[in-house]
Amino acid sequence: MTNALIVIDMQNDFCPGGNLAVPHGDQIVAPINKLMEGFGTVILTQDWHPADHTSFADNHDGAAPFDVVQMPYGPQVLWPRHCVIGTPGAAFHRDLDVRRADMVLRKGFRAGIDSYSAFHENDHRTQTGLAGYLRERGITQLSLVGLAHDFCVAWSAIDAAKLGFETRVIEDACRAIDMDGSLATARTAMRDAGVALV
Repeated sequence: MTNALIVIDMQNDFCPGGNLAVPHGDQIVAPINKLMEGFGTVILTQDWHPADHTSFADNHDGAAPFDVVQMPYGPQVLWPRHCVIGTPGAAFHRDLDVRRADMVLRKGFRAGIDSYSAFHENDHRTQTGLAGYLRERGITQLSLVGLAHDFCVAWSAIDAAKLGFETRVIEDACRAIDMDGSLATARTAMRDAGVALV
């Protein structure tokens, strides 16, 4: 089969009770598990940050979560500390069917650069290797679901489309942070990149 489901960051820290909870993030676990049945390949991404990661607000003197700072690779939102390597918050939601995963891709493990996309870090140059993996498997069609719709899902979908994959986002199986209109902005950017929103 040439289609793959990419499940973005279904981790405890992004679900209610987590350090960077996406509203109702846990509500999409069951639909995602159901969707997995229809795909030949399932890939899970996992945010995986060292404690000294530069995207954490508490690693910047005087900064608050959701401030925006300039990094060498461009503007960076500062986040609450989340998905620190080896912590319960970095683990997948307990109800996610990880047995269906063909691959788990960890991202954001370099302290000096954030990584929203499953394909490139935020400098848009450093590759994760996912595109090569998919091409070697003969996969041409990608469906994306998960958290958060307006950040990691959107960036991953846009990169996938730019890399030539037929890409769609299944919106019922996503939830957004929606910070200052970020969901509407992300949806426009995805459509402009050729991503189908279904």
